Amino acid sequence: MDFHVSLAGRGDLSARIYRQLRDAVLDGRLRAGERLPPTRELARRLAVSRNTVAVAYDRLTADGFLAGRVGAGTYVCAHLPAPKPRRVPSETGPQPKPVWRELPAPASASGPAPVFDFRVGIPDAGLFPLETWRRLLTRELRDAAGFAHYAEPGGHPGLRAAIARHAGVSRSVRADADDVLVTQGAQQALDLLCRVLLEPGDRVAVEEPGYRMARLLFASHDAEVVGVPVDGEGLDVAALPLRTKLVYVTPSHQFPLGTPMSLARRAALLAWAGRTGAVVVEDDYDSEFRFSDRPLEPLQSLDRDGRVAYVGSFSKTLLPMLRLGFLIAPASLREALHHARQLSGWHGDLPAQAALAQFVDDGLFARHLRRATKVYADRHERITTTLERVFAGRLELVPSAAGLHLCALAADGTDLDPIVARAAAAGVAVQTLSDLCGGFPRPGLVLGYGSIASDSIGAGLAALDAAWGSA
Repeated sequence: MDFHVSLAGRGDLSARIYRQLRDAVLDGRLRAGERLPPTRELARRLAVSRNTVAVAYDRLTADGFLAGRVGAGTYVCAHLPAPKPRRVPSETGPQPKPVWRELPAPASASGPAPVFDFRVGIPDAGLFPLETWRRLLTRELRDAAGFAHYAEPGGHPGLRAAIARHAGVSRSVRADADDVLVTQGAQQALDLLCRVLLEPGDRVAVEEPGYRMARLLFASHDAEVVGVPVDGEGLDVAALPLRTKLVYVTPSHQFPLGTPMSLARRAALLAWAGRTGAVVVEDDYDSEFRFSDRPLEPLQSLDRDGRVAYVGSFSKTLLPMLRLGFLIAPASLREALHHARQLSGWHGDLPAQAALAQFVDDGLFARHLRRATKVYADRHERITTTLERVFAGRLELVPSAAGLHLCALAADGTDLDPIVARAAAAGVAVQTLSDLCGGFPRPGLVLGYGSIASDSIGAGLAALDAAWGSA
């Protein structure tokens, strides 16, 4: 056999040998009737175990590429399976609904991390008590019998009760365990609400600027998504369009501007929902991190007509990889939401949910929040002070006292795209406010501080300043 096998690359050794021999047969480098070396000999050449080669030969034989002859060896089959193209052209396969072709490509997490990471919505993984979490999760996994069956679609009962207690104490949310539906992050909570509430063509109002992933999700359900302006008091309720079925808001820490919705606007929004019969989705995504005054009461606690669905997530407070969130919806939607949860994913990762329930009940979650809030408050102060000193006259800070990011508007309407591009080349990752707008772009920057070390903030903003000057 003149063909050379290389073991460079990733993956199982047997699988690599299998793929290379298969491809050599298909493209003619190994011809029909050609004898392959015995498994022992090829294993010696490749410095692997004989069993590794034998497994590859067995797979090739089962797939019709090789045939063994007793006492004579292993040969390439004379009649090979019909070759299959490596990749079917996308235009010849089944096509998705038009809305899926119109959405932007999913963001890729590959590539090196930026030197100065001001990206939005990423908590500091170093603050997460990993050893404690590993201990709790290991303890739950030991009880394999407890997770051997399908469970209620609402999620682990202990976690539902823990969430109800925590949300009641920390955010004045009115709920008991039966009201809580555990989800795989806030995004799934929004998806479930779309499934049970929206028909194609229904109108959904979102904040402008606002959370892009929510806007895209509503569009994927064939909703008519309409942006509603946000000012210093929050969503402009008077600008809500007629026949709106659902309105999505982030009232505690408006994303991305950071301002809270005033009490007057909250009352006006709830009155509007009561008159129109619309559902208000309140996404309380990161208000756990608050650096000064206590936040205003959530819409859910002020609601007297059962119009508010309250969405929360542990992606910002703990880690995004946990994919844990929750939904507290009006009682009238509870049964439908449980059906939707069961059909779309059943109940999620029960051992992780049980571990999180213990994490909350033992006071470890509250302790983590206190520690993380101090760190984020320091980073918030460092960025605020530096922006006011170094970028005065160029950027105007939007007041904010919570969360993992802050927003600064371009004072002179400067086009920030080339500046952000130059900053990226220098290792600074930062997002423009225009990226989070629908039809009405606004010049500004959104700077996250969850993923950048406190001591790196000064150097990162200096690099941004240098990129601004060179642009």
